Parts: sequence; structure tokens; C-alpha cells
Amino acid sequence: MMNTLFKTTLINKMKLSNRFVRSATWMGLAEKDGRVTTKLIKTMTNLADGGVGLIISGHIYISTEGKASPLQVGLYDDKHIQGLSVMTNAVHEHNGKIIAQLAHAGTFALDELIDNTPSAVSLFDGLSELPRNELSTADISKIVDAFANAAVRAKTAGFDGIQLHSAHGYLLSQFLSPYYNRRTDKYGGSVQNRTRIHLEIYEAIRKKVGSDFPILIKMNCQDFTETGLTLIESIQAAKIISDAGFDAIELSGGLLSNTRMSPCRMKINSKEKEAYFKEEAILFKKEINTPLILVGGIRSFETAEKLVNNNTADYISMSRPLIREPNLINRWKNCNSTKSECYSENLCFKPGFSGKGVYCVLKNKQKKSE
Repeated sequence: MMNTLFKTTLINKMKLSNRFVRSATWMGLAEKDGRVTTKLIKTMTNLADGGVGLIISGHIYISTEGKASPLQVGLYDDKHIQGLSVMTNAVHEHNGKIIAQLAHAGTFALDELIDNTPSAVSLFDGLSELPRNELSTADISKIVDAFANAAVRAKTAGFDGIQLHSAHGYLLSQFLSPYYNRRTDKYGGSVQNRTRIHLEIYEAIRKKVGSDFPILIKMNCQDFTETGLTLIESIQAAKIISDAGFDAIELSGGLLSNTRMSPCRMKINSKEKEAYFKEEAILFKKEINTPLILVGGIRSFETAEKLVNNNTADYISMSRPLIREPNLINRWKNCNSTKSECYSENLCFKPGFSGKGVYCVLKNKQKKSE
């Protein structure tokens, strides 16, 4: 009898061979202007060969002022379509599925432009950084259009769908968070108002790509910081988002600015430390009708299996384990169900900032010592 994790499923009309998702991961392998490289394409095909059911690209910036990281993939211009088409074709040739995560960094943008935040607040809570200027409604309309235009480019480039990045303190997450969003107009105040930009982006994209193109979203279960998005508010927002028609919700948590509760936790060395958003996911599943993708510290096949069989989540999403072992899913499928070799040290992202791309530093050291 086939394991539930390896049964074929659908998200909208997108057929997936299993319930394993590669969560969006910045790889630091793009050109300076956001175009893809052969190294990035190879990374994606390795994941497809390794058996991942759905690959979510690293966050792709939809406008130049929304760029978050150096050597990040862009989709703000038609010039990006050709290279991304080569990448999606390569993934499809290796029997994989891939969607584009569309993002705007907001106040975390590299350029540190002033008109990049819902409200004029400092970047880090409790620190005395200069405040940013509040986005005008005209600015918001331009951002909505930029997301919609990037989605069209993604579809043209052959992606199987898109995901909006509304987690970890980037722009759409900032709109949801009462710490970052202190507006008094229709985009601030109530949870309904704070989700307004998400619904406007969804509607703008849906009009351009049609009903069969999957539109997903990644969001925080809570910000885990004082005055930030709470669990109750996040569930309310998720219900609004689900009812609007989004095809799946990926659940994460934490803010880049909160070092005590980072989205990427270290030292996940026991089953008790795995799936650290599990309790929140249980509550989300009771309130939404949309398929739920759960990310956050999942390291063992046993944990993944329990999460799906207990209806805590519909899909299992991982990042760092697949940096360490791109073939992890095939290994599990072939009855080698030992846990991921990932040590959760977070060293893998450091080489990305030096132009070498993201890779498992510890694995590389082990190879050199052999």
C-alpha cells in the first residue's frame, strides 16, 4: 500500500507526485540584475531529480526597490523571462514542478529607500533607526500592479504557479503586522483592512492568469514579537485569504528582526524540536478550507508522516534539509527513512553573501576531510 506522503495530489489543476515541498530558499546564484545562472538551474534540477514534489523558487523581487538580497532572482522586467524559461523547462524535463515566489522586501530592501513600508516605523523594534515614510495609496496601487505583472511573466516563463511571500517581515507581512502597520486608512487597523492588499494582489493576478493557474501564499502563524501579528489575528487573516480563493497556504512564523524567534531555528537535534509551528497548524486547519503547507524544523520522515496522517498539514515543506541532501525525498521513498543529515547550524547561507551561492558548509568540510 502506497504511503500517504507519496500519493498524487492536486493544488488547483497542478498535479503533484508527492506531498513534499521545497520551501522558498534564496540561493545567491543570480546575476546582479536578477537573471538566472547555470548554477541556479542545476540546483533546481537536482531538487527535481531528488524527488521533491513541488519546488518553490527563492523569493523573486517584483520591482527594483523591493530587492532583499544580493544575487537574488528578479522578475521585474521581461528580460528575465528567457532565463527563467530555461530553468522551468529544465525542471519539467526532470519531471518536477516549480512555482515562483513573488516578493517585495519592503523596509528590508537592500536599497533602503524610504517609501517602502506600510507605516513610518523603525526597522527593528526597540532600536533607534530612522523611520521610513509611509506608502501612499498610489504607491500601493503600483505595488499591486508590479505583483500582477510579475505573475504574468512567471506564467509566460513556464512556472506552474506563483506564491506570494507574506512572511518573516517582508512587505506583505508588514501589512499584516500591527507593529509595522499603524495606518489609519483602509489598509490599516482591522485584520480585514490589513489583508486588503493581499486580496487586491490576488484579484489583479487572477484576472491576468485565469482560474487554473495556482496562486499560493506564505504567511506567519504569528510574529513572535511584542505588538506583532498574533496567532488569533493570523488565523482571522488566513480565513479571509482562504475564502478569497488562494489555492494553498504555507505556514511559517517569526521575523527577520527578531533574533530570539528567527524563522530558521538552530540545533533541531530531537523529534521534540521538530515541526515548531505544529500547534499553530492544528488551529489553522480547523478554520480554513485551503490546503495547508507546513514548514519549520521538519527533519524526519516519521514526523512528516504523522503531520499528514493526523491532518495537521496537507503538505510538508523543507528548506535546509534539501540544501544538505537534494535527494532526501527519493531516499525516504526508497525505504531509507533515517532522518535528514542537516545539523540546523544555519552556516549554509553565509557563502551566498560572498557570491559562492548557498550550500551546506559542514558537508563540504566533511568531503574535504575524507
